[in-house]
Amino acid sequence: MKMYLIAASAVVGLVLLTVPVQAAPRPNVGDTAPLFSGQDQDGKTVALADLIGKKIVLLYFYPKDFTSGCTKEACGFRDRMGDLSKDNVEVVGVSFDSAKSHQEFIAKYKLNFPLLADPDGKIVDLYGVRMDHLSLAHRVSFLIGLDGKIVHVTDAGNPAVHFEQMEAAIAALEKK
Repeated sequence: MKMYLIAASAVVGLVLLTVPVQAAPRPNVGDTAPLFSGQDQDGKTVALADLIGKKIVLLYFYPKDFTSGCTKEACGFRDRMGDLSKDNVEVVGVSFDSAKSHQEFIAKYKLNFPLLADPDGKIVDLYGVRMDHLSLAHRVSFLIGLDGKIVHVTDAGNPAVHFEQMEAAIAALEKK
């Protein structure tokens, strides 16, 4: 009987481990941005609700700290921060990495914006950007207007194209 219970528990555990995580569908332009809050690299809470109405939010998801494409993207945002700040844009990065990893990434590359640690993928899943069967986010950015609506979505894998598309979307917002 004991062996049967142990075996049954093991089977149930394996089934639970193989059940795919159910992510929300990816929000589209015109949708209200899903509200989230998360801890940044210093343990401070960053909540989208606190930014709506005050800042345009460039919420970007990326796979992993210290990888070549993610480093290029993060440094690109860092280098554009002066222009983004003038345009009232707040950059917030999100990945599965830990706060400690984010602290090291920020220190090494002198990043000047918050990175949210999302080790359980709650924010990633809320925005539907998890890579299938992995604890990694796709490279996707959402530009969220002052009204809390998504005004642009970029999922270009190439950081240079990613920047161009976001810059064009920010410029279009300024003309409105």
